[in-house]
Amino acid sequence: MAGNRRADRRGGRDASPLRLIAIAVILIGLVLVSLRLLPGSPFESAAAVRWGDADTTGDRSSGAATNRSARQAATPPSASPSPSLEPLPFQAKDLKLDIEGWYSWSVLDRRTGKIIGSKNMDETSTTASMIKSWIVADYLRRTADAGDTPSDAKLADATRIIRDSDNTRAEQFYNSVGRAASIRRLLSMCKLTDSSAAPDGGWSRTALSPRDTARLGNCIADGTAAGPKWTKWLLNEMKLVRGAGDFGIRKAFPAAQQKQIAIKNGWIDRTREQEMHINCLAIGATWTMGVMVKYPINMGYDYGMKNCEKITEALLLPGV
Repeated sequence: MAGNRRADRRGGRDASPLRLIAIAVILIGLVLVSLRLLPGSPFESAAAVRWGDADTTGDRSSGAATNRSARQAATPPSASPSPSLEPLPFQAKDLKLDIEGWYSWSVLDRRTGKIIGSKNMDETSTTASMIKSWIVADYLRRTADAGDTPSDAKLADATRIIRDSDNTRAEQFYNSVGRAASIRRLLSMCKLTDSSAAPDGGWSRTALSPRDTARLGNCIADGTAAGPKWTKWLLNEMKLVRGAGDFGIRKAFPAAQQKQIAIKNGWIDRTREQEMHINCLAIGATWTMGVMVKYPINMGYDYGMKNCEKITEALLLPGV
Protein backbone atom coordinates (compact mmCIF):
# COMPACT_ATOMS: atom_id res chain seq x y z
CA MET A 1 0.00 0.00 0.00
CA ALA A 2 2.77 2.35 0.93
CA GLY A 3 4.51 1.44 -2.28
CA ASN A 4 1.35 2.23 -4.27
CA ARG A 5 0.95 5.66 -2.62
CA ARG A 6 4.54 6.45 -3.43
CA ALA A 7 3.91 5.43 -7.05
CA ASP A 8 0.80 7.64 -7.16
CA ARG A 9 2.72 10.59 -5.76
CA ARG A 10 5.48 10.03 -8.29
CA GLY A 11 2.91 9.80 -11.07
CA GLY A 12 1.23 12.99 -9.78
CA ARG A 13 4.52 14.79 -9.67
CA ASP A 14 5.27 13.74 -13.29
CA ALA A 15 1.80 14.68 -14.70
CA SER A 16 1.07 17.99 -12.87
CA PRO A 17 3.40 20.25 -14.89
CA LEU A 18 1.95 19.00 -18.18
CA ARG A 19 -1.61 19.58 -17.01
CA LEU A 20 -0.74 23.03 -15.76
CA ILE A 21 0.89 23.97 -19.04
CA ALA A 22 -2.11 22.71 -21.02
CA ILE A 23 -4.51 24.62 -18.80
CA ALA A 24 -2.39 27.77 -19.13
CA VAL A 25 -2.33 27.51 -22.93
CA ILE A 26 -6.11 27.09 -23.02
CA LEU A 27 -6.64 30.07 -20.74
CA ILE A 28 -4.27 32.29 -22.74
CA GLY A 29 -6.05 31.30 -25.95
CA LEU A 30 -9.42 32.16 -24.44
CA VAL A 31 -8.12 35.55 -23.30
CA LEU A 32 -6.71 36.37 -26.74
CA VAL A 33 -9.96 35.42 -28.46
CA SER A 34 -11.89 37.59 -26.01
CA LEU A 35 -9.57 40.52 -26.66
CA ARG A 36 -9.99 40.20 -30.46
CA LEU A 37 -13.75 40.30 -30.10
CA LEU A 38 -13.82 43.18 -27.61
CA PRO A 39 -14.60 46.52 -29.35
CA GLY A 40 -11.88 49.10 -28.70
CA SER A 41 -9.26 46.46 -27.88
CA PRO A 42 -5.88 46.89 -29.64
CA PHE A 43 -6.31 43.23 -30.71
CA GLU A 44 -9.77 43.66 -32.13
CA SER A 45 -10.27 42.12 -35.57
CA ALA A 46 -11.98 43.46 -38.64
CA ALA A 47 -14.67 40.88 -37.98
CA ALA A 48 -15.47 42.53 -34.64
CA VAL A 49 -15.65 45.99 -36.17
CA ARG A 50 -17.93 44.87 -39.04
CA TRP A 51 -19.91 42.26 -37.18
CA GLY A 52 -22.93 41.11 -39.16
CA ASP A 53 -21.76 42.83 -42.37
CA ALA A 54 -22.18 40.53 -45.35
CA ASP A 55 -18.91 41.92 -46.76
CA THR A 56 -16.92 41.11 -43.58
CA THR A 57 -13.36 40.09 -44.27
CA GLY A 58 -10.95 38.15 -42.12
CA ASP A 59 -8.15 40.60 -41.26
CA ARG A 60 -7.43 44.28 -40.72
CA SER A 61 -5.68 44.93 -44.04
CA SER A 62 -8.42 43.33 -46.13
CA GLY A 63 -11.02 45.17 -44.00
CA ALA A 64 -9.35 48.49 -44.87
CA ALA A 65 -9.40 47.55 -48.52
CA THR A 66 -13.10 46.76 -48.24
CA ASN A 67 -13.71 50.13 -46.58
CA ARG A 68 -11.92 51.90 -49.43
CA SER A 69 -13.94 49.96 -51.99
CA ALA A 70 -17.17 50.88 -50.21
CA ARG A 71 -16.22 54.57 -50.18
CA GLN A 72 -15.30 54.45 -53.88
CA ALA A 73 -18.58 52.72 -54.72
CA ALA A 74 -20.54 55.35 -52.78
CA THR A 75 -18.79 58.20 -54.59
CA PRO A 76 -20.17 58.79 -58.11
CA PRO A 77 -17.44 58.53 -60.73
CA SER A 78 -16.30 61.89 -62.02
CA ALA A 79 -17.16 62.64 -65.64
CA SER A 80 -14.41 61.74 -68.04
CA PRO A 81 -12.72 64.86 -69.39
CA SER A 82 -14.16 65.67 -72.79
CA PRO A 83 -11.63 65.40 -75.57
CA SER A 84 -10.29 68.75 -76.68
CA LEU A 85 -11.85 70.04 -79.88
CA GLU A 86 -9.83 70.21 -83.04
CA PRO A 87 -8.80 73.82 -83.64
CA LEU A 88 -10.61 75.76 -86.32
CA PRO A 89 -8.56 76.55 -89.41
CA PHE A 90 -8.51 80.22 -88.41
CA GLN A 91 -6.54 82.27 -85.90
CA ALA A 92 -7.78 85.36 -84.12
CA LYS A 93 -5.50 88.29 -84.81
CA ASP A 94 -5.52 91.93 -85.80
CA LEU A 95 -5.02 92.35 -89.53
CA LYS A 96 -3.09 95.21 -91.02
CA LEU A 97 -3.49 94.58 -94.71
CA ASP A 98 -2.86 96.92 -97.58
CA ILE A 99 -6.52 97.21 -98.50
CA GLU A 100 -8.23 100.39 -99.64
CA GLY A 101 -11.39 101.34 -97.78
CA TRP A 102 -13.25 99.45 -95.01
CA TYR A 103 -13.08 95.76 -94.25
CA SER A 104 -14.33 93.50 -91.46
CA TRP A 105 -14.54 89.78 -90.69
CA SER A 106 -15.96 87.26 -88.21
CA VAL A 107 -15.76 83.49 -87.61
CA LEU A 108 -18.23 81.42 -85.57
CA ASP A 109 -17.32 78.01 -84.10
CA ARG A 110 -20.40 75.88 -84.85
CA ARG A 111 -19.53 73.45 -82.02
CA THR A 112 -19.37 76.00 -79.23
CA GLY A 113 -21.03 79.15 -80.59
CA LYS A 114 -17.89 81.17 -79.85
CA ILE A 115 -17.31 84.10 -82.20
CA ILE A 116 -14.03 85.78 -83.06
CA GLY A 117 -13.56 88.69 -85.40
CA SER A 118 -12.16 92.10 -86.17
CA LYS A 119 -12.79 94.94 -83.72
CA ASN A 120 -15.40 96.33 -86.12
CA MET A 121 -17.21 93.02 -86.77
CA ASP A 122 -20.47 94.56 -85.54
CA GLU A 123 -20.47 97.28 -88.22
CA THR A 124 -22.85 96.75 -91.12
CA SER A 125 -22.85 96.93 -94.89
CA THR A 126 -25.55 96.26 -97.48
CA THR A 127 -25.76 92.58 -98.31
CA ALA A 128 -26.60 92.63 -102.02
CA SER A 129 -27.02 89.01 -103.24
CA MET A 130 -25.66 87.40 -100.07
CA ILE A 131 -29.13 87.73 -98.49
CA LYS A 132 -30.58 85.40 -101.14
CA SER A 133 -29.42 82.46 -99.02
CA TRP A 134 -31.93 83.52 -96.37
CA ILE A 135 -34.72 84.33 -98.86
CA VAL A 136 -34.56 80.82 -100.33
CA ALA A 137 -34.28 79.24 -96.85
CA ASP A 138 -37.31 81.21 -95.62
CA TYR A 139 -39.35 80.15 -98.64
CA LEU A 140 -38.46 76.46 -98.25
CA ARG A 141 -39.16 76.35 -94.49
CA ARG A 142 -42.49 78.19 -94.77
CA THR A 143 -43.60 75.97 -97.63
CA ALA A 144 -42.82 72.83 -95.60
CA ASP A 145 -44.49 74.29 -92.51
CA ALA A 146 -47.64 74.82 -94.56
CA GLY A 147 -47.61 71.14 -95.48
CA ASP A 148 -46.68 71.78 -99.10
CA THR A 149 -43.78 70.78 -101.35
CA PRO A 150 -42.23 73.21 -103.85
CA SER A 151 -42.88 72.30 -107.45
CA ASP A 152 -40.00 71.21 -109.64
CA ALA A 153 -40.19 74.59 -111.33
CA LYS A 154 -39.88 76.40 -107.99
CA LEU A 155 -36.91 74.26 -106.98
CA ALA A 156 -35.29 75.02 -110.32
CA ASP A 157 -35.84 78.73 -109.61
CA ALA A 158 -34.30 78.33 -106.17
CA THR A 159 -31.29 76.65 -107.74
CA ARG A 160 -30.85 79.59 -110.12
CA ILE A 161 -31.09 82.04 -107.22
CA ILE A 162 -28.40 80.25 -105.19
CA ARG A 163 -26.01 78.96 -107.85
CA ASP A 164 -26.31 81.81 -110.36
CA SER A 165 -27.62 84.67 -108.18
CA ASP A 166 -30.62 85.31 -110.41
CA ASN A 167 -32.09 88.68 -109.40
CA THR A 168 -35.48 88.36 -111.12
CA ARG A 169 -36.30 85.05 -109.41
CA ALA A 170 -34.94 86.36 -106.09
CA GLU A 171 -37.40 89.27 -106.26
CA GLN A 172 -40.27 86.85 -106.91
CA PHE A 173 -39.32 84.70 -103.92
CA TYR A 174 -38.87 87.80 -101.76
CA ASN A 175 -42.38 88.95 -102.59
CA SER A 176 -43.77 85.50 -101.76
CA VAL A 177 -42.23 85.52 -98.24
CA GLY A 178 -43.49 88.98 -97.32
CA ARG A 179 -40.50 91.17 -98.22
CA ALA A 180 -39.33 93.07 -95.10
CA ALA A 181 -41.32 90.68 -92.89
CA SER A 182 -38.92 87.98 -94.04
CA ILE A 183 -35.92 90.04 -92.90
CA ARG A 184 -37.56 90.58 -89.52
CA ARG A 185 -37.92 86.80 -89.23
CA LEU A 186 -34.22 86.51 -90.04
CA LEU A 187 -33.29 88.90 -87.23
CA SER A 188 -35.48 87.02 -84.75
CA MET A 189 -34.94 83.38 -85.74
CA CYS A 190 -31.19 83.65 -86.24
CA LYS A 191 -30.70 85.91 -83.18
CA LEU A 192 -28.93 88.70 -85.05
CA THR A 193 -27.89 91.71 -83.00
CA ASP A 194 -26.39 94.25 -85.38
CA SER A 195 -28.55 94.09 -88.49
CA SER A 196 -31.75 95.58 -89.89
CA ALA A 197 -34.14 95.52 -92.83
CA ALA A 198 -33.68 98.16 -95.51
CA PRO A 199 -35.72 101.36 -95.07
CA ASP A 200 -37.17 100.84 -98.56
CA GLY A 201 -37.91 97.17 -97.81
CA GLY A 202 -35.72 95.86 -100.62
CA TRP A 203 -33.61 92.73 -100.14
CA SER A 204 -30.42 94.17 -101.63
CA ARG A 205 -30.07 96.91 -99.02
CA THR A 206 -30.57 94.66 -96.00
CA ALA A 207 -27.89 95.75 -93.50
CA LEU A 208 -25.81 92.91 -92.04
CA SER A 209 -22.58 92.88 -90.05
CA PRO A 210 -19.84 90.27 -90.53
CA ARG A 211 -20.72 88.92 -87.07
CA ASP A 212 -24.38 88.51 -88.05
CA THR A 213 -23.30 87.08 -91.39
CA ALA A 214 -21.50 84.29 -89.51
CA ARG A 215 -24.64 83.81 -87.40
CA LEU A 216 -26.75 83.60 -90.56
CA GLY A 217 -24.42 80.88 -91.82
CA ASN A 218 -24.85 78.94 -88.58
CA CYS A 219 -28.62 79.43 -88.73
CA ILE A 220 -28.60 77.80 -92.17
CA ALA A 221 -26.21 75.03 -91.12
CA ASP A 222 -28.13 74.00 -87.98
CA GLY A 223 -31.44 73.71 -89.82
CA THR A 224 -33.21 76.71 -88.30
CA ALA A 225 -33.38 78.74 -91.51
CA ALA A 226 -34.62 76.18 -94.05
CA GLY A 227 -36.06 73.63 -91.63
CA PRO A 228 -35.16 69.95 -91.28
CA LYS A 229 -36.57 68.91 -94.66
CA TRP A 230 -34.63 71.33 -96.86
CA THR A 231 -31.40 72.19 -95.03
CA LYS A 232 -29.30 69.51 -96.71
CA TRP A 233 -30.67 70.49 -100.12
CA LEU A 234 -29.88 74.18 -99.55
CA LEU A 235 -26.35 73.52 -98.30
CA ASN A 236 -25.67 71.36 -101.32
CA GLU A 237 -26.87 74.15 -103.66
CA MET A 238 -24.58 76.60 -101.85
CA LYS A 239 -21.65 74.25 -102.45
CA LEU A 240 -22.47 74.40 -106.17
CA VAL A 241 -22.33 78.19 -106.54
CA ARG A 242 -20.73 78.92 -109.90
CA GLY A 243 -19.76 81.64 -112.32
CA ALA A 244 -19.38 85.22 -111.15
CA GLY A 245 -20.51 84.40 -107.62
CA ASP A 246 -17.80 81.83 -106.95
CA PHE A 247 -15.14 83.91 -105.20
CA GLY A 248 -13.90 84.91 -101.78
CA ILE A 249 -13.55 82.81 -98.63
CA ARG A 250 -13.45 79.29 -100.01
CA LYS A 251 -10.94 80.26 -102.70
CA ALA A 252 -8.38 80.63 -99.90
CA PHE A 253 -8.61 76.88 -99.16
CA PRO A 254 -7.00 73.99 -101.06
CA ALA A 255 -9.05 72.84 -104.07
CA ALA A 256 -10.10 69.57 -102.40
CA GLN A 257 -11.55 71.45 -99.40
CA GLN A 258 -13.34 74.07 -101.50
CA LYS A 259 -15.89 71.51 -102.69
CA GLN A 260 -17.10 70.99 -99.10
CA ILE A 261 -17.58 74.69 -98.29
CA ALA A 262 -21.01 76.23 -98.91
CA ILE A 263 -21.05 79.90 -99.92
CA LYS A 264 -23.25 82.80 -100.95
CA ASN A 265 -21.66 86.10 -101.91
CA GLY A 266 -22.93 89.57 -102.72
CA TRP A 267 -21.47 92.28 -104.94
CA ILE A 268 -22.89 95.61 -106.02
CA ASP A 269 -21.85 99.14 -106.98
CA ARG A 270 -23.63 101.68 -104.83
CA THR A 271 -23.91 104.87 -106.83
CA ARG A 272 -25.57 106.73 -103.95
CA GLU A 273 -22.56 106.10 -101.70
CA GLN A 274 -20.07 105.87 -104.59
CA GLU A 275 -18.85 102.62 -103.08
CA MET A 276 -18.44 98.98 -104.05
CA HIS A 277 -19.97 96.61 -101.47
CA ILE A 278 -18.55 93.08 -101.62
CA ASN A 279 -19.71 90.46 -99.09
CA CYS A 280 -18.78 86.83 -98.50
CA LEU A 281 -20.56 84.11 -96.50
CA ALA A 282 -19.06 80.63 -96.11
CA ILE A 283 -20.11 77.53 -94.16
CA GLY A 284 -17.59 74.83 -93.29
CA ALA A 285 -17.97 71.59 -91.35
CA THR A 286 -17.26 73.22 -87.97
CA TRP A 287 -17.34 76.95 -88.69
CA THR A 288 -19.07 79.79 -90.49
CA MET A 289 -17.46 83.01 -91.68
CA GLY A 290 -18.46 86.46 -92.86
CA VAL A 291 -16.18 88.94 -94.64
CA MET A 292 -17.23 92.37 -95.90
CA VAL A 293 -15.38 95.11 -97.77
CA LYS A 294 -16.32 98.61 -98.97
CA TYR A 295 -14.11 100.82 -101.15
CA PRO A 296 -14.32 103.52 -103.87
CA ILE A 297 -16.67 102.60 -106.70
CA ASN A 298 -14.12 103.25 -109.44
CA MET A 299 -11.93 100.34 -108.27
CA GLY A 300 -14.30 97.72 -109.71
CA TYR A 301 -15.64 94.37 -108.50
CA ASP A 302 -12.51 92.29 -108.85
CA TYR A 303 -10.62 94.30 -106.22
CA GLY A 304 -13.12 93.45 -103.48
CA MET A 305 -13.58 89.85 -104.57
CA LYS A 306 -9.86 89.23 -104.30
CA ASN A 307 -9.70 91.01 -100.93
CA CYS A 308 -12.34 88.67 -99.44
CA GLU A 309 -9.94 85.87 -100.32
CA LYS A 310 -6.90 87.84 -99.13
CA ILE A 311 -8.44 88.49 -95.71
CA THR A 312 -9.29 84.81 -95.32
CA GLU A 313 -5.77 83.74 -96.32
CA ALA A 314 -4.32 86.05 -93.68
CA LEU A 315 -6.42 84.35 -90.97
CA LEU A 316 -5.81 80.73 -91.91
CA LEU A 317 -3.54 78.65 -89.71
CA PRO A 318 -0.25 77.61 -91.33
CA GLY A 319 -0.57 74.36 -93.20
CA VAL A 320 -4.30 74.59 -93.94
